[in-house]
Amino acid sequence: MYLNNSKQVVIKIGSSLLIDDKKKIRRKWLLDFSKDIEELIKNNKKVIIVSSGAIALGCKKLNINKKNLKIDKSQAVASIGQIELMNLFNEIFKKRKLNLSQILLTLEDTEIRRRAINAKRTFDNLFHLGFIPLVNENDSIATSEIKYGDNDRLASRVAQISGSDCLILLSDVDGLFDKNPKVNKNAKLISNVKEINNSIEKYISKNISEHGTGGMKTKIEAAKICQISGCYMAIANGLINRPIKSIINNNNCTWFLPKVSKLDARKKWIISSIAPKGELIIDEGAVQALKMGKSLLAAGIRNVNGKFNKGDHIKIVDKNMREHARGLSSFNSDEIFRIKGQHSSKINEILGYVSKSEVVHKDDMVEI
Repeated sequence: MYLNNSKQVVIKIGSSLLIDDKKKIRRKWLLDFSKDIEELIKNNKKVIIVSSGAIALGCKKLNINKKNLKIDKSQAVASIGQIELMNLFNEIFKKRKLNLSQILLTLEDTEIRRRAINAKRTFDNLFHLGFIPLVNENDSIATSEIKYGDNDRLASRVAQISGSDCLILLSDVDGLFDKNPKVNKNAKLISNVKEINNSIEKYISKNISEHGTGGMKTKIEAAKICQISGCYMAIANGLINRPIKSIINNNNCTWFLPKVSKLDARKKWIISSIAPKGELIIDEGAVQALKMGKSLLAAGIRNVNGKFNKGDHIKIVDKNMREHARGLSSFNSDEIFRIKGQHSSKINEILGYVSKSEVVHKDDMVEI
């Protein structure tokens, strides 16, 4: 059993688990959930909780409808709801003598290497102090350009940067089905997924709950991040009481199995980026060079898409826009546009200053 063998677990809770259709807080469910967390900790597992619900709880307190919120007002509502969320968890978890801490993250906190390392140190220190990190996206300052927008992918990035073995996404469905179970009684649950291919992608349901912003699509995106980070991931029904106990006893969920990966932590971080800043379109010769483990040179670049700076995440694609690699650019987009198709020996002459010869060094690149 994947969960039993895990030493560090991330559990994501959707908004619909905390607030029911009548906009009432599901305190009984949360109290039972705290028993699950207590059991995991008694079994010497480290636990991180990623919880949605700040905006939903803010809307409840202000008695307004979430659907009508614009982003600037939603930031203020999130700030109000964040206190409500922490108070709710703290009130219930202290009954089981469980200590909570709060971590607010933005997209940039996990995309910028230095911040990601700092976040990992914070998680490690909180475990050492005997506290459970409760993570949420920092909606009070995040704008649409720098938001995850859903806590499924945020949870997968938290699992990846914290070095967790297992991520559990608690939702309002049992897992991934071959058909939409809400409209088709003959839908079959898929127990294990080794590879996310076209047949898996077509099962994605676009249904979104009233409070949530995800749906099955974001869960599949989260699974992709986990698979290349060496982390098991489960989609399970959280609406039942003691959902974690149910997974352990019944295993009625969908597990995404990690791919065997020898990537070091830095390359895992590079390939797991969900917000590449641009694209480099390369020729067939460069494609073959990448397959041989070589760096990307200017001569093999045909075009540049997007505006980005030196050190930013970028995609490397062929003329058909098929992605072959991701990496960190050694130049900004304007510089690459000027040197594309040129021999490396001409770069200094074109730019007017001494620079690297590799546009993306092989040590800063991961082939896909």
